[in-house]
Parts: sequence; C-alpha cells; structure tokens
Amino acid sequence: MTAGRRLFGSVRAKTSLGATAVVAVALVAAGIAVLLSLRANLTDQADREADSAARDVALDIASRVPGRTSYRDLELPEAADHPVQVAAQDGRLLAMSEDLERISGTGVPAATVVPAPSAPPSGQPVEGDRGDDDRGDDDSGNDDSGNDDGDDDGGTGDDHGGRAQPAVGEIGDITEHTSGSATVDGTAGDYRFATIAVTDGSGATVVVHAGASLAARDTAVGTTAVAMLLGLPVLLLVVAGVTWLVTRRALGPVEGIRREMAAITASEDLSRRVPEPAAHDEVARLARTTNETLTALEAAVDRQRRFVADASHELRSPIASLRTQLEVGDAHPELLDVPGAVADTVRLQRLAADLLLLARLDAGERPGQNRLDLDALVREEVSQRTLDVIPVALDLGQGIEVAGSRGQLARVLGNLLDNAQRHARGSVRVSVHRAADGQVVLAVTDDGAGVPEAERERIFERFVRLDEARGRDDGGAGLGLAIARDVAERHGGTLTATRAPSGGARFELRLPPA
Repeated sequence: MTAGRRLFGSVRAKTSLGATAVVAVALVAAGIAVLLSLRANLTDQADREADSAARDVALDIASRVPGRTSYRDLELPEAADHPVQVAAQDGRLLAMSEDLERISGTGVPAATVVPAPSAPPSGQPVEGDRGDDDRGDDDSGNDDSGNDDGDDDGGTGDDHGGRAQPAVGEIGDITEHTSGSATVDGTAGDYRFATIAVTDGSGATVVVHAGASLAARDTAVGTTAVAMLLGLPVLLLVVAGVTWLVTRRALGPVEGIRREMAAITASEDLSRRVPEPAAHDEVARLARTTNETLTALEAAVDRQRRFVADASHELRSPIASLRTQLEVGDAHPELLDVPGAVADTVRLQRLAADLLLLARLDAGERPGQNRLDLDALVREEVSQRTLDVIPVALDLGQGIEVAGSRGQLARVLGNLLDNAQRHARGSVRVSVHRAADGQVVLAVTDDGAGVPEAERERIFERFVRLDEARGRDDGGAGLGLAIARDVAERHGGTLTATRAPSGGARFELRLPPA
C-alpha cells in the first residue's frame, strides 16, 4: 500500500496521468467533431443524390405530352436505389417505385396508387390537382384563389402547402429535404428525401418525392466510431508510456540530488556536494543552488563551531580565575583579592552580554526605526565614560539624525571607544559629520600604532585579536568589533578600518540619514 501511494503520488505518475487525461479529452472532442463533420458531409451527399433522382423524374413528367392521363407508365428508378413517389397536390398517390412497400418522412403514405382523372381540354386544370373541391372550392366549382379556368401556365397560384406552382412544362426548385425510412422488398432502411413540384404539359401540377439511402453514411460513421474507440486506448497507452519515460529521464538528476542530500543528512558531512547535470536547465540550476546552500551551511556550521570553541575558551579563563580567587579566599580569607574577583566578574558579565547580543543578531533581530540625534547620543555616551584614561575629544555637527536602535548604536560607539582606549598613546577623537553623498559619518580615531592593511578585515571576525592585543592584560575577548560591524550592517550602514592622519587607526561608521 505504501509503495503504491509512493508510486502514484510521484511527479512522474502525476505528470503521466495529467498528460493522458488532457490527450484523452482532446481526442474525444476531436473524434466527436470528426464524426459530426463526416455525418453532415455524407448527409449532404445523400441530399444531392435525392435531388438528382427527383429532378430526373420531374423532367420526365414535365416533358409529357398534354392529354396523357396516367402516371403509371413513368420510368421510375428502382426502389432499392431511389424510392420515388409522385403525388397530387391534395396528397393522392399517383405513382411510386416498384417494390416500395412502406415509407415515412414524405407525408404521403405508400398506399394504393389512385388513377388520375381524365385530362381536361388543353389549358384546363386536372381535377384533383388544381381548382377541385379538395383544394377548398365552393359548391359552384369556382376557385376562391382567383385562378380562372383559362389560366394556361397554372403558375400564379400556391398549393395548400404554400408551394409556388411552376409553369406548364417546367419544374420548380427543391423545396425541402427530410429524413425518413422506407421498406423495399421487405428490407427497411433510412433515407433522405427531396421534394420538388412539376407541371406537366396538360397543366397538371404534381409533387415528386425521391429518396437516397443513408446506409453508406451510417456504415461510414459507425466504422469510424469503432476505429476511434479501438484506437483511443492504444494511443493513450502510448502517450502515458512516452510521458512516463520522458519524465523519468528529466527527473533522474533530481532523484540523484535527493539521494545525495539524504546521504549528507545521514552522515552530517557538509563537505559533500550533490551532482550537477551538464545540461543548462532548471534541474542543473537547482543542483548549483543546492551546492551553494551547502557551502553556506558548511561555513555557518564552521563559524558556529569556532564560536562555541572560542566562547568556551574565553569563558573558561575568567571563570577559572574567579574560582581560584574564591578558593584561596575560602582557605585564607586574608589573601582574598576582592578587586581582582570583581574585575573577573565584570569581564565575565561583559562577555556574557556580548554573546547574548551576537545570538540575537544571528537570530535576525532587526533594529527599531526611531529618529536619533547622533550628536546628542555621542555627547551623552562620552560624558558617562568616567574611567577612560585618555580624554576623548569631540568634533560634532548640529542636528544630524539617523534612524535605528539607540541601545545598539550606543553599543557600537562604546566598543569603538574601548578599542581606541586600549591602543591610543595619548589622543582619542570622535567626530560626526555629513558626507558629500548624504551619508552620516561617525569616526573614532586614535594615535596608536594603527591596524596593518592586511588585518583590516580580519579584525572584524569574532574572537580575532592581533598578537599585540592578546599580550595586554586588559585585552578584550575579540567580540567588540564583530558586534559593531553586525550592528552597522543591520542599520543599513558600513563599518571600516583605515589609517588616521596622525598615523593611528580610524574606524568609520557610515549610516543612512533619517
């Protein structure tokens, strides 16, 4: 059950089923359209055959010599080919094809042929065809339609069906096509019938119904439908198989990426990389992006491991020192170095605060967007630094504002001043001004030895201290500058180290204006 769900839930199965369903709908729609078009074309062909048969019979009737009274001697087509009826306008059957037993769709039943009455003198309508009582004449025999007895052409009036009567010796147009059935010599079939009116030489107007078989149409449509029904499953199987193979080939590299990622997850070896296909398609780009992600993840894990190792090392020193002093004080109270214990505790507290701030920054904490007067912030922070050995000179502007977190920016300034106090010989200066490009610049300079050009980027890494700084008892843990740069970047700014005009170090914080 699980394997079946995995199979039919795969992208290959879904793609194959989707493509097969779309093709099936398209083929069914196209098949229906083809069948309807074929049926309509063959029906039109049958109509044309019926038209031809009806016109042939009508031409024979139109050429009859006036005075002939019977239509039984007409040469009608065989009923098996074209069943024909000749009827008077009042519906009486005058002639029909031999062997025609039953018919529907013409309005004239296949009954006994009624002989036509004797022909009137030339130019007079035949009784039962024009002007008789069956047409609605009154008792006196006058024709209400206005056709007088001397109308030779008989083409000015309409019959009871609203059909225009052709002139003497002429045939009319095909008036309608109807569908029906006929039984010929015991065999029934479907037909299309054409209806046409004709007036013979004696002035008698009759209606000819001629049919054409629809057997060819039904056979062709049925054969085509069966062929489509038999071919549709085969074609759908071909489409499904081809789609499955193509999708499998296209998604093969994806499966390779998945297996490698599973192996990386199981082994926790982030140095491994997924295979990259040679093609320049979406799968290849996915593989490259995955490898780039693994590279970034490997670097992040390495940084985390170094961070944990360095943090453990930095924490171990003050904790060990504090423990030693407390143990000595417990054994020999007179030897307890209280100032040293307090200093180690303060150092431990600052380190814990730095680590906590770094953890919040790594977690994506964003600074606030409060408007801050940077000049006032610098004055306030410098005024609170009462333990600085070297006095701090200020060179500030007026009304220079930035947006951000006051606490974090104050932390940046404090870290930069702490670094300057450790390395300066006798001068530390803080300046705030607006650059030509509109950026706000806060610069902290000292007159110390400066930072070697090769080390100006490395000093912003966590727990990195130059050898000189590590040799000093009051050296920091190497987190101050790393924290300062992280805060600057999260405020949309930059923090760089350059050489001061006096030869010392110059740390320049650039922030966008509020």
